Amino acid sequence: MIDLRSDTVTKPTPGMKEAMFSATVGDDVFGEDPAINALQHRVAGMFGQEAGIFCPSGTMTNQVAIRVHTQPGDEVICADVAHVYLYEGGGIARNSMASVRLLKGDRGRLSAQEVKSAIQPDDSHLPRTSLVCLEDTVNKGGGCYYNIDDIRSIRQLCDENRLRLHLDGARLFNGLVESGYDFKEYGSLFHSISICFSKGLGCPVGSVLVGDVDFIKESHRVRKGFGGGMRQAGYLAQACDFSLDNHVNRLKEDHKRAKKLGEIMSQHPDVKSVTPVDTNIVIFELREGLDSGMYVKLMEDADIYAVPFGPAKIRLVTHLDFTDEHLQAFETAMLNMKSNAIRRI
Repeated sequence: MIDLRSDTVTKPTPGMKEAMFSATVGDDVFGEDPAINALQHRVAGMFGQEAGIFCPSGTMTNQVAIRVHTQPGDEVICADVAHVYLYEGGGIARNSMASVRLLKGDRGRLSAQEVKSAIQPDDSHLPRTSLVCLEDTVNKGGGCYYNIDDIRSIRQLCDENRLRLHLDGARLFNGLVESGYDFKEYGSLFHSISICFSKGLGCPVGSVLVGDVDFIKESHRVRKGFGGGMRQAGYLAQACDFSLDNHVNRLKEDHKRAKKLGEIMSQHPDVKSVTPVDTNIVIFELREGLDSGMYVKLMEDADIYAVPFGPAKIRLVTHLDFTDEHLQAFETAMLNMKSNAIRRI
């Protein structure tokens, strides 16, 4: 089985399991779990922030941040393909009672000029713009990442207009490893960052939200209301700590394999185009007349698992458990699928 549905499908490595079982734990709701406290401190320091809070998922860290940064009736600016808008269960409306201003961007990456044009004037008829959310890397944008100078411009604009700037960093390590940007320099540009460990870093559970001390204090209150307070969760935090030591630099291997997948699919007769491959996500568009749902089922017949990403688009995601042997098997399987795929669809 070649599972390219997501980088969330990885299993803990033997070394990660060993680290998890060696954790010293306590009650995190009381702030007494040593492993969680250490992870929160480490991650905040890595990104030039003061404090952090551990949560079960990136969706929770994003939604906690939005709730803290906004008031009911406020407006959040984000890309029209943003995960916080598309894939978090309507959480901005459900949890924060805020409206959303959607921008097109470049594959989901916003510019300062676009953000500026979307800021609402001070008028009681209109929602108050209070928050800008960026995503890096951009899932729907095929894993593309921001130029740090563009983020600097957006942060300056936010400061000038008294807006907060949040980052959905679900695959942030992928972008930083590829770009080579300094983690602290990059991280200090945001008021808050959601950092996920259950994707490219291969952990079973866990995300950390970082920001200043006051922000994190309020985040604890919101997390409690969301039901996100955990007890002896240090076993999970220990997995995240292990991943920081062992799984960050190897992300380049995932990117290399993703680029090879992109090359394979760009030469396939069933494929119309492939989105530029920047990190570990490959999105390809099928030629006219082919349906992504049906095509994914054909791939499953060849023991390849992928995700439909629109009526004619399919997503592949490389990860810790996708090896060179899997890559070779993928290429062979897709070559053998050519005539059958066309005939059966």
